[in-house]
Amino acid sequence: MNYWLLKTEPGEYSWQDLKNEGTDCWDGVKGSGALKHMRSMNPGDKAFIYHTGKERAIVGTATITREAYPDPNNNDEHLLVVDLEAGPALPKPVNLAEIKQSGDFTDWALVRQPRLSVMPVSKEQWNAINNWA
Repeated sequence: MNYWLLKTEPGEYSWQDLKNEGTDCWDGVKGSGALKHMRSMNPGDKAFIYHTGKERAIVGTATITREAYPDPNNNDEHLLVVDLEAGPALPKPVNLAEIKQSGDFTDWALVRQPRLSVMPVSKEQWNAINNWA
């Protein structure tokens, strides 16, 4: 099993929107690095849902239910989507400031590449974030 972080602007589509839907298609990813990561996703992989903008926090989880496939709502063959199912909310959001202040995540793309919208999460990072929440 692999772990991921998926970024979203909560005003456009939030973790709560995913929770309300139950399952949904994760789309809107355009960056080549993020699309590369999506190609590596497998059913059963876990993901953090991270709210960008003013929140800048990991707020919930999800499970990948279908590997990457071409975006059915876009004619660009390079754009991909994955299907996912909402998981539990974190007991409390873990914000970016906490992550940076800890000093334990200096090599994580969330800290190093702030514009990357889909990124891997190590098992150690996954466990640490869940322990903080």
